[in-house]
Amino acid sequence: MERIELDEAMLQGQAEIWRYLYSFADSMALKSAVELRIADIIHSNGGAATLSQIASCINDSLTSPNITTLARIMRLLVRRKIFTIHPPSDGGDPLYDLTHSSRWLLYDSEQTLVPMVLMENHPWQMAPWHYFSQCVKEGGVAFKKAHGCETWDLASGNPDFNKLFNDGLACTSKFITSAILSGYKQGFNSIGSLVDVGGGTGGLISEIVKVYPHIKGVNFDLPHVVSTAPAYNGVSHIGGDMFHAIPNTDAIIMKKP
Repeated sequence: MERIELDEAMLQGQAEIWRYLYSFADSMALKSAVELRIADIIHSNGGAATLSQIASCINDSLTSPNITTLARIMRLLVRRKIFTIHPPSDGGDPLYDLTHSSRWLLYDSEQTLVPMVLMENHPWQMAPWHYFSQCVKEGGVAFKKAHGCETWDLASGNPDFNKLFNDGLACTSKFITSAILSGYKQGFNSIGSLVDVGGGTGGLISEIVKVYPHIKGVNFDLPHVVSTAPAYNGVSHIGGDMFHAIPNTDAIIMKKP
């Protein structure tokens, strides 16, 4: 009996290793769904679409979409509950529907995680994960080992990475800002000026100033970050290094990425 239990435990342990070994497939399938705008296609089709309808809406001027590969991606994402599938009432092809999860993958939604999905799964961001064992042996920062420089240095010299990184952080600010404004009611009434330290492109401070227009808002971040920030009423963008100096103000706010 003990031998049987040991064998079952060993098989279960092997299954767990296989599960973790291939868990990267989930994030890659998620990224592909975002790049192909599958959630938007289903949404624009009235909330449900067949596989062929989804394929027909994937724009590629050079080749036709490979529906077999698309089916495999959708099968995995259905199993992970990103999408659902059900037979239509007329007996035709199965229909794919959005879920509460895939609604976060809509590009034009006010609350979307699309930029974060693209940022976190980009090769630039994935490469440092391959250096964890070296960090254990030698110390140091995984990102620097992968790219030869710190995150901010790469962003300052690479406009594409700078945009990818800033867009990823900005998208999370939108719904975090709602929580701050609803949970900290009247908390900003007595503040005349407020600086968001490490404020990225200014999404958080701009929403606070919009609700509390008496506040003089300052968005403070590294020069290469604020250089791409849009203009907001009541908000000044100032570039600098928070480890050296912070603009004078009544109060500061810092949001963890």
